[in-house]
Amino acid sequence: MSDQATDLPDLRETVRRRYAAAAVQVTEGRTACCGPQAVTIDENFGSGLYAAHERDALPATAVAASLGCGNPTAVADLHEGERVLDLGSGGGIDVLLSARRVGRTGRAYGLDMTEEMLALALANQKKAGAVNVEFLKGTIEAIPLPANTIDVVISNCVINLSTDKPAVFAEMFRVLAPGGRIGISDVVADDALTSAQRAERGDHVGCIAGALSFAEYREGLTAAGFTDIELTPTHAVADGMHSAIVRATKPLTDGAELPQAPSAEAEAESCCGGSGC
Repeated sequence: MSDQATDLPDLRETVRRRYAAAAVQVTEGRTACCGPQAVTIDENFGSGLYAAHERDALPATAVAASLGCGNPTAVADLHEGERVLDLGSGGGIDVLLSARRVGRTGRAYGLDMTEEMLALALANQKKAGAVNVEFLKGTIEAIPLPANTIDVVISNCVINLSTDKPAVFAEMFRVLAPGGRIGISDVVADDALTSAQRAERGDHVGCIAGALSFAEYREGLTAAGFTDIELTPTHAVADGMHSAIVRATKPLTDGAELPQAPSAEAEAESCCGGSGC
């Protein structure tokens, strides 16, 4: 086994510990004068990337735990009745915003591997009174949902943290219904930057070193089967590194299976189950 392969579990555990610590910071009430203090990376990440009216409509702890590099719900073009999956849902900010957009006839799923973040997200769901929300425990490389059950996959600065991005792209494609789409915010590198140069600009957990280049991102989505791929940089997060909007579509195919409801097994494995908490 190569040294790189040996390091992969360590990288995942490092990521898990970092986000667990962020959840604990918010949950334990390390507060400012008017509410929980936001977990801070720098001005390119976090709740400041959301509009004031969006932040004001959510529990303060959901806003404080935001660690993303964009606002995927602003670009995913969500509609009433759609089923949305947020990869790496953290404290639940994007799931709760999505739930408001898809309405009671839709459903918003959040997937996270970190127990502490899931506990925080469930508490935020209860505070928000969201009945069309479900949080699942698992990894984004092995999504615990059946094929063809999701209309839109969103994610906020999480895919760049994965140590197996081809698996993430394949899983997104699998769970999406034919004609489904992705609307993702992620960190993407200029094509000219080598892996070593990306590492110089920030550590893996800080969302920099693990980022794909624009060409690599496009190639990965194409290999998974996606079409209509668009990558649009929005703001710089380091020299040659950008927060970017990523859009793509799962094509309609003849004879494609009809979307089906999540199985009883998937419901049983969820953190909250079909009935909420």
